[in-house]
Amino acid sequence: MVGLKPSDVPPPLAVKMMSAGAAACVADLVTFPLDTAKVRLQIQGEKTMEAAKDIRYRGVFGTISTMIRTEGPKSLYNGLVAGLQRQVCFASIRIGLYDNVKNFYTGGKDNPSILIRILAGCTTGAMAVSFAQPTDVVKVRFQAQMNLSGVARRYNGTMQAYKHIFQNEGLRGLWKGTLPNITRNALVNCTELVTYDLIKEAILKHNLMSDSCPRFCGWARGTS
Repeated sequence: MVGLKPSDVPPPLAVKMMSAGAAACVADLVTFPLDTAKVRLQIQGEKTMEAAKDIRYRGVFGTISTMIRTEGPKSLYNGLVAGLQRQVCFASIRIGLYDNVKNFYTGGKDNPSILIRILAGCTTGAMAVSFAQPTDVVKVRFQAQMNLSGVARRYNGTMQAYKHIFQNEGLRGLWKGTLPNITRNALVNCTELVTYDLIKEAILKHNLMSDSCPRFCGWARGTS
């Protein structure tokens, strides 16, 4: 079996950003119904739900089941277009720029400290939210919108939603919740990426994915 050997030439920034955005979009396609269920559970009890006061959501999978029964399967993917737009903008920055920002803070030196990694993760997380917040606002608005007869729909399309929010709430409307979202995602991003970075570095340092690792070779040949 041919061992996996990392290239000495790192991929260009554009490839990193495109890869991160594409991977996040695939993940969003799979997990979007769970995210929609989370939003419905969070807004349950709000005045906007009075038109559907007889509908009660109980648990994640109970919410998904109720939505399919009352609104149809498509309701689970309300706001998917905005969700994919969010991932293209958000993940490509928070993940794709991480290595470059880390190198910027270290001046290109190897073996950056954990503090530098955390700082880089917080930076790209905050940058990503600042840029992608309007897509997140529209996504959540769609997810909260109910597809029931007799219930007026505020948004009929993604671009119409951006336009409607801007006309009625101004630019601030598109960036609602930015500060708490920056705080949350800066912490999440530095935790995720720093952990990933350290594990990846340990794997490469100890040659765990190459033929030079005796344990890996024994496993690959079917021996203990």
